[in-house]
Amino acid sequence: MSIVRINAIDVDPAQGDELARRFAGRAGAVDQAPGFEGFELLRPTDGRTTWLVVTRWRDEDSFQAWLSSPAFAHGHRGVTGDARADAPVAAHSELWSYEVADLSAPGPG
Repeated sequence: MSIVRINAIDVDPAQGDELARRFAGRAGAVDQAPGFEGFELLRPTDGRTTWLVVTRWRDEDSFQAWLSSPAFAHGHRGVTGDARADAPVAAHSELWSYEVADLSAPGPG
């Protein structure tokens, strides 16, 4: 059964474009990870400041292997060497964990 991990990132509205630029700069880095099923970066449109990074994985082991991989470490460190360009754009983030509900089970009745 697939699992979903959502990184909820609070970003000052003035930093939103920079966050998107950074994700675009490493787009595809996770695509070849074993067990990876999908990625979306969701920009808020309702006045909120929380962006959502949604990833879907075959299972928890696949997600944990990605977190421990050199590719993950490389994508989550400053890449330009310029302290200002690599400065964090997030004020806060938290990881939400879900599994995809099995809707094929027979319902009551």
